[in-house]
Amino acid sequence: MRKFFTMCMLLAAVMGILTGCGSEPKATPEKKDAGKKIVLGLDDNFPPMGFVDESNKIVGFDIDLATEAAKRLGEEVEFKPIDWASKEAELKSGRVDMLWNGLDITPKRKENILFSDPYMNNRSIIFRAAGRNQDIKDEASLAGKIVATQSGGGTIEEYLEGNPELTASFKEFKKYQDYLAAFMDLENGRIDAVVGDEIIGRYYMSKHPDKLEAVAVTVGPTTQFGVGFRKDDQALRDKVQKALDEMRADGTMTKISEKWFAADITKLNK
Repeated sequence: MRKFFTMCMLLAAVMGILTGCGSEPKATPEKKDAGKKIVLGLDDNFPPMGFVDESNKIVGFDIDLATEAAKRLGEEVEFKPIDWASKEAELKSGRVDMLWNGLDITPKRKENILFSDPYMNNRSIIFRAAGRNQDIKDEASLAGKIVATQSGGGTIEEYLEGNPELTASFKEFKKYQDYLAAFMDLENGRIDAVVGDEIIGRYYMSKHPDKLEAVAVTVGPTTQFGVGFRKDDQALRDKVQKALDEMRADGTMTKISEKWFAADITKLNK
């Protein structure tokens, strides 16, 4: 009896397996693309391009540009802080889909990154205190003045140090640990001019209206910012580029620039 019962159970199990093999498999939903976001990698400590504000929210000029572009594409974007020194590895590995955070377009980076067209220049200009030193209009007029910049091996510091005849014409050449300290001394009359990053300076001016004036003359080399993509992701690059072109044409990019810099600094040098 026990053998008979065992055989019946085995027979039922076999029939169940055969029945399962012959039936249609249940359809499983495609989860690969469902709810997929475009992941944007950034350094979240780079104001005003991208940074964490007092309410612990990631904000900035590039954040607003990317949010608007994603809206036009009908996509959701996730802002993911990364180790900026490892940005190319993050992009190549697929952990992020694009880099959008004041990223200079350089020949070396082009070897590993597919770039959008440039969307703004990155240059250094001269800042003076409002209503003072109105004779400062260009590099040559810095002669006899107390001039400052930020230390730390930046492009403009390298340019000034590489032009000893220019710096020798200054009454004094000072270096500050950061631009904030330099701009405060400029406001207080301790120095006559700051030669520095236009983006940071314009942002400071937007927060301290009527304190400084920008002399919009380029000092040193000009680089350009672009959005970075994986080399094989031409499709995403082209979609984002189309959105950027539309934003420039309809004035949206100008409005975002004026919000963060109190001026449109997105015009490109051709």
